[in-house]
Amino acid sequence: MIRILCFFFVVLLLGAGFAWLADRPGDLVITFAGMQYKVTLMVAASAVVAIVAAVMLTWWIIKSLVASPYALRRHFRARKRDRGYQSLSTGLIAAGAGDGQTARRMIGQAQKLLNVDQEPLIKLLDAQAAMLEGRAEDARAKFEAMLDDPETKLLGLRGLYLEAQRLGARDASRHYAEEAALLAPNVEWASSAALGQKTTHGDWDGALLLLEKQKATKQIDKEKAKRERAALLTAKAMETFDADPMSAKTIAVEANKLAPDLVPAAIIAAKALFQQGDLRKGSKILEYTWKKQPHPEVAETYVHARIGDSAIDRLKRARHLAAMYPHHPESSLAIAHAALAAGELKEAREAAEAVLRTAPRESAYLLLADIEEAQTGDQGRVRQWLSRAVKAPRDPAWTADGYVSDRWAPASPVTGRLNAFEWKVPVEQLGPVIDYRGDFDEALATEPVRSAPPREDLKPLIPAKSVTAETLSKVRLDKEDILDAEVLQLEPRAKASNQAGPKSAQSDGNERIASVLPPFQEQKVDSKQKDEDLAFPVPDDPGVRPEDEAERSGKKFRLF
Repeated sequence: MIRILCFFFVVLLLGAGFAWLADRPGDLVITFAGMQYKVTLMVAASAVVAIVAAVMLTWWIIKSLVASPYALRRHFRARKRDRGYQSLSTGLIAAGAGDGQTARRMIGQAQKLLNVDQEPLIKLLDAQAAMLEGRAEDARAKFEAMLDDPETKLLGLRGLYLEAQRLGARDASRHYAEEAALLAPNVEWASSAALGQKTTHGDWDGALLLLEKQKATKQIDKEKAKRERAALLTAKAMETFDADPMSAKTIAVEANKLAPDLVPAAIIAAKALFQQGDLRKGSKILEYTWKKQPHPEVAETYVHARIGDSAIDRLKRARHLAAMYPHHPESSLAIAHAALAAGELKEAREAAEAVLRTAPRESAYLLLADIEEAQTGDQGRVRQWLSRAVKAPRDPAWTADGYVSDRWAPASPVTGRLNAFEWKVPVEQLGPVIDYRGDFDEALATEPVRSAPPREDLKPLIPAKSVTAETLSKVRLDKEDILDAEVLQLEPRAKASNQAGPKSAQSDGNERIASVLPPFQEQKVDSKQKDEDLAFPVPDDPGVRPEDEAERSGKKFRLF
């Protein structure tokens, strides 16, 4: 567009100049070789313009003739290069789609049309095609050859790192990631992988230094960098706590300042302060964390802050901590544990039962079993609480990428991701199962139930998301409905005796399901027949209720 405007501007100037000469007539006299030539100004100007145009045209023709061989070579070379890049592009697309045959064919075409030494993408495509064809050794050799070229070194390190990850060679992958991080600190995969590897191997100083480089290159934001630094400092403090308490205290307090809601940082900081005799500051740190997120390890550390405290003093501290976040399950559990240790069994039972009303969990039932054994010594009731604990929802645990651990760790052992552990309930089965047998126990109505081991000869039991005593009492179940669902009704417990009566369809159903579900009533079975019928050993009898409770219970079914 600019060239067109310039052309029109030149034409306009020439036209204006000739018009100006036409309005001002005159003659031009030239004397040459004794001869005098006289022409008008218009003719002279036209002659000058024609001579200039002829010279320019002649120069262009001569220049084109001289440069024509080079222009032809350049044209064919550009055409060949375009065809080569088209083949290379098609090959990369085929490799990404998993078409190894097409990728290999495009490599041959690209190598003929392009210079392999000057085009590193051919090397990459060749290595990817080798991986698609299952030639892992050739692929690794090609990636290693890329390390000799500074332009493709990072690409080769990336390929070798992924191949080492695929084979499970952690030491080799760590080596390649660290080398790539030194070569290009701003590359996110290299620095993250190297950081995870250093964290896994306990190189806290190296991990902190690498984290500072990531922060300097703005690979991560400031808030994330602060939290990850707090996790690394917490792990370092936990490792050095026994050997160097003073150094661990400084590191842990810094970690707690960076992330006050990080539970492990608060715990290790409080422990270090308690060891140095600073009870007030350590308790303040734990109280702040408890208000943000009640955690059993926080309660344990807070209650046992002073070594010489009696059980009653620890119970008082547990009550004080629970008052900061009342009606939370962890608050009730903290009181229950401290009360059991102090011999206040009534208070311990009330606190544990409060957990069952709000958030039933395995630890609450186990605690009630301990309380029952200490208070009454009734082994039947103890076994009953233990059987309920087996079916109760799991307690929260430290979870990262599907991995469940009893202790916190700074990085995920699966992916190496830093600060990946979360305090939550591990994932279990998709839905609970209702199993009807014996009397209905109202205390179990709100508990999610785990499914029994699968049997090929039985249909699945009735699934349900939530069942309560009220909704179950509205459901009318007869023998035909139960038999259709393969959930067989067991005969209710009788007060008189357990004598065997005439065989019925219901008793046949009881014998069928006895091979899968543990019985809640005594059955006289021959030992030889028992070994043949039972698919797997039956667990211990979880116990029965006292006779007075069995008489008061008029319900027929029991949620198991």
